[in-house]
Amino acid sequence: MKFDLSIKQRQALLGLGLLLSAGLAQAQGEPSSNPYGVATLWAQSDIVQRSVLAILVSMSAGSWFILIRKLFEQTRVGKQNREADEKFWQAKTVREGAEVLAKNSPFRYLAEAGLASTAKHVALEKHIGLHEWVTLSIERAIEKVQGTQQRGLAFLAAVSSTAPFVGLFGTVWGIHHALTAIGVAGQASIDKVAGPVGEALIMTAIGLAVAVPALLGYNWLARRNKAAIDAVQSFGDDLHSALLAQATVAASAH
Repeated sequence: MKFDLSIKQRQALLGLGLLLSAGLAQAQGEPSSNPYGVATLWAQSDIVQRSVLAILVSMSAGSWFILIRKLFEQTRVGKQNREADEKFWQAKTVREGAEVLAKNSPFRYLAEAGLASTAKHVALEKHIGLHEWVTLSIERAIEKVQGTQQRGLAFLAAVSSTAPFVGLFGTVWGIHHALTAIGVAGQASIDKVAGPVGEALIMTAIGLAVAVPALLGYNWLARRNKAAIDAVQSFGDDLHSALLAQATVAASAH
């Protein structure tokens, strides 16, 4: 089969071949160094700028660790909520229902806390009505679960609000450091000013790159966390009614 190429097509193929040849030659040769990159910033920075960059890297690593960890935790709670709906309410007693749930399930923790409140309703605690005592015990358990679910979100909020200012501090310090060096050298040409100032501005960009994912992740996880807490609260309300009904049946049997 024979293909007839026009002049423009031949020129396009020739240009593409030249570009590929130039790229291959550059890849085989010595790698080009960027005089205004992050590597140059690290090499030419002082202890303050390096400390700021290390803090921003630590903030970013901590934010992503919490984001991934909380995502897995919230996914597990959602699965445990479906498990509680399917298995717990099919049991004959609250004790049997609690035993079929996973040991690390917050719903099992609530069920065991409710059972403990009915079993320990003696001595001075007996002067408090059973309804109020069970309500208080379940609310305490829910508050503890809520505190566990919100663990780590405060760090994301802190990173999203402070990372831009940390990066800005690094930029201001870098500009001051660069202008001082230029003043000592006595050279104020555009190439002597643009490089150090551009390197200092990288700090602000890094601060924003750290803060934006932390802010978006915090808002997203907070919404998912609210849904998980609502599910735990709803289970606690139903558990409260089940415990009182079970206690009433046991009292009438005696």
